[in-house]
Amino acid sequence: MKKFFKQFFLLLLVILVLIQFFKPEKNINTTPSDKYISTAINVPENVNAILIKSCADCHSNNTQYPWYANTQPIAWWLNDHIEEGKAELNIDSFANYSLRRQYRKFEEIMDQVEEDEMPLSSYTLIHRNAKLSEVDRKVLIDWAKDTRLMMKQKYPADSLIKKK
Repeated sequence: MKKFFKQFFLLLLVILVLIQFFKPEKNINTTPSDKYISTAINVPENVNAILIKSCADCHSNNTQYPWYANTQPIAWWLNDHIEEGKAELNIDSFANYSLRRQYRKFEEIMDQVEEDEMPLSSYTLIHRNAKLSEVDRKVLIDWAKDTRLMMKQKYPADSLIKKK
């Protein structure tokens, strides 16, 4: 029995070493995006600072990776979160979104920030500075509400809301 556990742990160690050679491509783009959210919508400096501090690692094309992101299987897990986050909202390609999608994203921002679903608690557990203060939450929610109101006044309703 002892020999079995020894062999099992040796095999596990070999697997852990081998998977270190299979890393996902990192989400790093140092070229500023010409489709950044502020090219489509007014983003005040204080809001932009919050977006960068609390949202950009998972919702942009430029993630700031921590030291442990070079270790497998953690890198795969992080990559999955980043890809999922960018699929939901990518502030670096926001200007490419249709007006309808932009309008809907602001509603989702309001809802998720209001319900304290974003940023993810698993993220803020390690990245303490990304946790939104009550003031930050209010700033983001008010900005999203004001932006939706501005869009509603500026664009025809059928370009913002899908008819049922």
